[in-house]
Amino acid sequence: MNNANTTRNTNAARNTNRTVLISGASIAGPALAYWLGRHGFEPTVVELAPALREGGQAVDFRGETHLAVLERMGLLPELRRIQTGGSPMHFVGEDGRTLLRLPAEFAGGAVEVLRGDLARVLYERSLPHTEYVFGDSITRLTETPTGVRADFRHGASREFGLVIGADGLHSHVRQLAFGPERDFVSHLGYYAAAWTLPNYLGPGKGPAGYNVPGRLASVGVDHRNPERARAFFVFAADELAYDRHDPEQQKQLIAQAFSGLGWEVPRLLASLREAPDLYFDSISRADVATWSTGRVALVGDAACGATIGGMGTGTGVVAAYVLAGELARADGDHRAAFTRYENRLRRYAEGCQKSGDRTGKFLAPGTARGIRFRNGLLSRPLFLNQMLKMGEKISSIADLPDYSGRPAESGLADR
Repeated sequence: MNNANTTRNTNAARNTNRTVLISGASIAGPALAYWLGRHGFEPTVVELAPALREGGQAVDFRGETHLAVLERMGLLPELRRIQTGGSPMHFVGEDGRTLLRLPAEFAGGAVEVLRGDLARVLYERSLPHTEYVFGDSITRLTETPTGVRADFRHGASREFGLVIGADGLHSHVRQLAFGPERDFVSHLGYYAAAWTLPNYLGPGKGPAGYNVPGRLASVGVDHRNPERARAFFVFAADELAYDRHDPEQQKQLIAQAFSGLGWEVPRLLASLREAPDLYFDSISRADVATWSTGRVALVGDAACGATIGGMGTGTGVVAAYVLAGELARADGDHRAAFTRYENRLRRYAEGCQKSGDRTGKFLAPGTARGIRFRNGLLSRPLFLNQMLKMGEKISSIADLPDYSGRPAESGLADR
């Protein structure tokens, strides 16, 4: 009798678990929706922004695992068509003289695209099997015997089989289901900012960066739109108290941090006053002891993210592929699927994440001696090649699963 009840309950869970609510329509969310749709699930993506966010910083993919997942999605030809092409980056002195030159593949990987372009491609690929709700957010999650009831800021409450937080380092789903952000996100001592401005540099100018201790100011031409340029600033600071939804306050913080510097900084700060698309955030990392609780799980930066340099975009796309595949193999049994998903990916994701711990210190060393040491070290071709090879190794998984023939040998049999 007990076995029969257990079987009925498991079958009911599998049926209800076909509906999946995903919070976040940036990268990991649409990638997860795409794979869930291919496996026969019914995903719904809710996004706080009123529409897809355009532009943004360039993001890159590198190593066999990233490229294998993109290939299985059929995205590589399109991403190569819209890729930025990358550019050698050079660090300069206040007089504009080059001090260090880095090859395009150092920052751009095998494929580099603008974040907004990648989000659009993933959205379009997932759209045939996905419901998108823009301009709304989840306010409460309540687990029921058959699923999770989600309350929304604007829309009516709905019940889903599963809920996935794909909403980044400052995940709202993580806050609702796991606890406050302060329990999971650690500040790494730096802040980063980026914005678009009219191109005053001339055609074909690759990004150039200028350092003083604890600060980096850089600018480069947008290769897909030569009328635009992109500024990117990094500065060292203890954790700041500011409104994440107030760009004017953020612009003031940036202006204060770079006040009085030379090179192109005054001109770039002048453009900041009119910038319509400011990105500003701390360089931080998220560490969550367990990536799921009940019927709620985290994917991408919400689970194991780093703001910059932790290969978060590639890791998020890989994680979306594995999570959807494990749910399909488990026939919707979330307990088995969430466990296998985390077991497969945690060590890999944490290895990628650790590379982001050094990003702030690399981009904006804290002393003049540290700046000279970085420049001297990266001027050595042998050391630079070793760093590139290490990045490819960290971003690759030796046994990336193939979920096209699910269930497989590591599917239902291992429960």
